Amino acid sequence: MFREVAELKVAAGTEQLFEAGVQQAIPLFKRAKGCHGMRMERSVEEPGSYMLFVEWETIEDHMVHFRESEDFLEWRRLVGGFFSAPPRVFHTTSAVEGF
Repeated sequence: MFREVAELKVAAGTEQLFEAGVQQAIPLFKRAKGCHGMRMERSVEEPGSYMLFVEWETIEDHMVHFRESEDFLEWRRLVGGFFSAPPRVFHTTSAVEGF
């Protein structure tokens, strides 16, 4: 299992519209091959800064199956216009389990 972590920066004053776009995109992730869940968190200190977390079975499920799909194009249509900087995206896997 891999986690996609995306740091998303949106233009000031567009936060509510951006969040509505992400809400509309949930079904895109839900039906994506190998996607086991997604959530987004908003920075308290920087209201226009978000972290998107998506659980993928494999990196290929994200980078090939989703990124090359029509659903990815729809995701970008729903939220891409709000970005004030290109998203920073990377993948993680569990290293230490706490409690």
